[in-house]
Amino acid sequence: MDARSSFSILLFIAAIIAAAYYDPAEAAMTKGSFEDNFSIMWSEDHFTTSDDGQIWNLSLDNNTGCGFQTKQRYRFGWFSMKLKLVGGDSAGVVTAYYMCSENGAGPTRDEIDFEFLGNRTGQPYLVQTNVYKNGTGNREMRHMLWFDPTEDYHTYSILWNNHQLVFFVDRVPIRVFKNNEKPNDFFPNEKPMYLFSSVWNADEWATRGGLEKTNWKLAPFVSSYKDFSVDACQWEDPYPKCVSTTTKNWWDQYGSWHLSGDQKMDYAWVQRNLVIYDYCNDSERFPTLPEECSLSPWE
Repeated sequence: MDARSSFSILLFIAAIIAAAYYDPAEAAMTKGSFEDNFSIMWSEDHFTTSDDGQIWNLSLDNNTGCGFQTKQRYRFGWFSMKLKLVGGDSAGVVTAYYMCSENGAGPTRDEIDFEFLGNRTGQPYLVQTNVYKNGTGNREMRHMLWFDPTEDYHTYSILWNNHQLVFFVDRVPIRVFKNNEKPNDFFPNEKPMYLFSSVWNADEWATRGGLEKTNWKLAPFVSSYKDFSVDACQWEDPYPKCVSTTTKNWWDQYGSWHLSGDQKMDYAWVQRNLVIYDYCNDSERFPTLPEECSLSPWE
């Protein structure tokens, strides 16, 4: 069986998984217009919308990229967005979809990242995830996707509570990052975060370690967004209700502290077929593995 046939089988199996899995968040999420939820961070002239305002486009050229952020901060919840990534030759281009406790890359920030790494035409996109606490990251994982993320919109979601972080793609959990239920230096659970997205040039590292450079003749590079959904605890100073956890929300109840049985099956499939890099398996980079690598995603 050649590689193309194997990948086709993966696509078929993944479609079955995504169709069968019930998303408990669907009935609980609140939505709104772009203006209700977001502000442009920079380069407003690189931001456009569809005629009905339901699709939002960020573009990158050789002058600048573009980005937006939520108007509100949150601590714990469910965050979801549909994205269609830059098509064609996107080497060097990164579409970032992430949460961060600061507007900039400050030295003590907490951060939860999806980064979509562009590639030469015909090569698959990779998705890189990372987690920061108090400015320290280096917790990268990279996955292949089982579809072409440039052809249509796909849903990328984050479940965040005091027990675990779960990264979802089309309702399939691709990464589980657990807390150990005691003070530590790896799990971001103290600072409220904004949600951001941006498209920017990172050809010094993004594609084949920087060997493939951005072809600016193909600019502008456009990523598109729609259907932002959030069901989360909104942070309100000076007495935020999110200081402590509560079990009144589905995303902070026992069933969301662990993967369900079906989610474990999906996660196992991802681990077998789609993981390209896991820092917890990189003993050359980390002769002593980080503390969180000993925590089981299955528990």
